Amino acid sequence: MAIPAEAFVLSPGATGTLQQQIQEMVAGGILRGRFRPGERLPSSRGLARHLGVSRITVTLAFTELVANDYLTARGRSGYYVSDSAPSHPGFDLDTAPGGDSVDWDRVTGLRFSSHDLPPKPRDWHSFRYPFIYGQADATLFDHQNWRQCALRALGRRDFGVLTDDFYEDDDPMLVEYIARTILPRRGIAAGTGEVLLTMGAQNALWIAAAVLLGPGRAAAVENPCYPGLRMILGQQGAEVRPVDVDAEGLPPDAVPRGVAAVFTTASHQCPTNATMPMDRRVALLDRAGRDDFLIVEDDYEFEMSFLKPAAPALKSLDREGRVIHIGSFSKSLFPGLRLGYLVAPGGFIREARALRAAMLRHPPGHLQRTVAYFLALGHYDALINRLNAAYKRRRTVMDEAIGAHGLEVAGQGGFGGSSFWMRAEGADTAALAPRLRERGVLIEPGGSFFAPGTAPGDTYRLAYSSIAQNRIAEGVALIADELRQCGIQSGIQSGIKGPA
Repeated sequence: MAIPAEAFVLSPGATGTLQQQIQEMVAGGILRGRFRPGERLPSSRGLARHLGVSRITVTLAFTELVANDYLTARGRSGYYVSDSAPSHPGFDLDTAPGGDSVDWDRVTGLRFSSHDLPPKPRDWHSFRYPFIYGQADATLFDHQNWRQCALRALGRRDFGVLTDDFYEDDDPMLVEYIARTILPRRGIAAGTGEVLLTMGAQNALWIAAAVLLGPGRAAAVENPCYPGLRMILGQQGAEVRPVDVDAEGLPPDAVPRGVAAVFTTASHQCPTNATMPMDRRVALLDRAGRDDFLIVEDDYEFEMSFLKPAAPALKSLDREGRVIHIGSFSKSLFPGLRLGYLVAPGGFIREARALRAAMLRHPPGHLQRTVAYFLALGHYDALINRLNAAYKRRRTVMDEAIGAHGLEVAGQGGFGGSSFWMRAEGADTAALAPRLRERGVLIEPGGSFFAPGTAPGDTYRLAYSSIAQNRIAEGVALIADELRQCGIQSGIQSGIKGPA
């Protein structure tokens, strides 16, 4: 039986090349049982005419399908569905929705979903003025060298890294590079046995909280702070004690007694961008020694210090092994990478490694080796230089636009970064954000960064990592216009007032 050309339709908006789309149509038809072994495909000429594509495109697709044993070529007779092609399971799936009589709220106890993260629109790319933090700009990324590193990691030489189960271990090449090159830039000396790879900083925070905390134990966190951290600590059943930050970050003397751990973003406070000065870092370490607590340092965005050199990490001053250091490649490369690391004494890493092994064994080997090549071949440092140059230009444009329109900066950081922490006194930024969204502007209302009941309601974050430089001034003007329409008059003030 011959399969008619009309059985194939190219879908508008489909991803991939035309050749790939044809391959997917044929393979999908075979896997779903529409096309059966022995059936003849349309001629390449006929299918090309029907689809409106070149004949060579169809021929290349068929050739690839032959190589993968979906099709077989029979001389001048044409292409047929292979007798040994992957087969349909042989039974019809019931597509009707199944019943659900389980009271999942009771069964799960709402232990996880009750801690919501602030929403971020998945379609942020479609907005003209996306002042959204932590997203990658495709125009700045080194696509070519990343692709070459990924292909190299797929090669025969690295086949074991790609396919083997490392059990509890990580790619030694990547761990070695982090220990010998990345960490010394933060003033940290650590052996490879003191480094554990994670699925991003979020996973590292979760592992640290799970190892150190639990029901009945207390943790001090900055207020405001990264919202995902409060979610993690709440899911661990730990008591969360917020500590208001000021213009210099977390005040060590405000850390409450009786905590088991203190979570801090000392070098680049989230979200205010404050940097903890050296005397505070020493004081915090002294408090940790006297009161016997541990410090979890989330050292994100240290690479983005384009105004002046980054301050040494808190971990670099640690002489008692009390600091658990967290780093991530998600901000410097791209968030979808989901690759970070923990640095801590061997006793902590032993427990963290065992916990990670029970949860996910280790991050994917191919991903680890690709990043290792990207770092070792110098592409990472070249990318960081390019990002810093672009961010510096964008920051200058945004700073000038903020000043021109009389907006108030609550925290901008002295080292660089990729965002401004803003205040619109008298405004409700949670209500402001939807109105701006209708005008193509995305901002992040500040309320979600604060502990419950402490949010001032008038703060928001403006990031410049994802927005084109030539759109920044116009976007800031729209924010100012919306604030004026709301009757908000806000002057520029540097520094942080209160817990902001």
